Amino acid sequence: MKSSNQEWTIRPDRSNWGEWGRTDKIGQLNVITDDTVVEAIKEVKVGKRFCLSLPLDYPGNNVLNMVRKEPRLKPITREKAEYYNYRWDLKDSRLTDIASDDSVIIDLQFSTQWDGLCHRGSVFDSGNGPEPLYYNGFKAKDTQCVSVDESLPIGIENMAQTGVQGRGVLVDLKSEVGTDKRVEVGYDMLMSILKKQNITIKKGDILCLWTGLDELILNNNKREGTDLKNKCAVLDGWDEKLLEWISLSGIAAIASDNLAIEGVGKVIPDGYKGSALPLHEQCIFKLGMHLGELWHLSELAKWLTEHNRHSFFLTAPPLKLKGAAGSPVTPVATV
Repeated sequence: MKSSNQEWTIRPDRSNWGEWGRTDKIGQLNVITDDTVVEAIKEVKVGKRFCLSLPLDYPGNNVLNMVRKEPRLKPITREKAEYYNYRWDLKDSRLTDIASDDSVIIDLQFSTQWDGLCHRGSVFDSGNGPEPLYYNGFKAKDTQCVSVDESLPIGIENMAQTGVQGRGVLVDLKSEVGTDKRVEVGYDMLMSILKKQNITIKKGDILCLWTGLDELILNNNKREGTDLKNKCAVLDGWDEKLLEWISLSGIAAIASDNLAIEGVGKVIPDGYKGSALPLHEQCIFKLGMHLGELWHLSELAKWLTEHNRHSFFLTAPPLKLKGAAGSPVTPVATV
């Protein structure tokens, strides 16, 4: 499918559309260069690794999201039999093999995930009248997931192609605001925390925000009817100073252990016209910045605190699934 994103003449405020060419499909990941990765590897001091993924069946059905469902895992069928613990000697007595193959139906953004660049778009006038657009001016008709052959031109496979490796920097929001209630962290509070924790943000960093929600999710053990949505820190996506800082900071991506990085379910003001999730719009639509959600950061955060560190080498490629709007991810932090 031919892309029509060459047609725009006006780009959104605080956007970087066109800065890496009008056919660019990886956005802010462009700031992670070969030299950036070489520097990031220097963060490896002891070789200890941390898996930053929750079990992919967590947080559990309806615990945080009413739409996304747990993975449904089952054996494939081979010769009308379930191919799980399959004994080949029943087919040929000479064979001693036992084998299993699985199939899974998975909602790609149910658990630890990356939001892809076609996960959020906006109705925007880029010079041709208001129309549904995505990062870098890709049009909605170019981003309909009709089939593998007519898939989203800014699908998650473009992110996967980069390998997604770089310097991760962890900010401990849990220690500052606790977990008892939802606390919105705006620009002023975030800058204060960065200063207090002696954290310097560099161009190309992947900013990781630990709120403690990952621990609450695991301890909750999939029980429904909880109030986890209203716990722990979230970024204040309506804070214009914060959005401006994100656009100027040079960071490559943002990840957190919470549901959406920013606060969801906020009351929309009367007369307002715009996004319900302004931080998502700023990052995904305007900057081509991927967002990681529901990461398991607690063990890494505690180790970093014990060793007076904040940065690490991060590897976090998504599935190379053509056209997908998001993907499960098993990030690995090496310290």
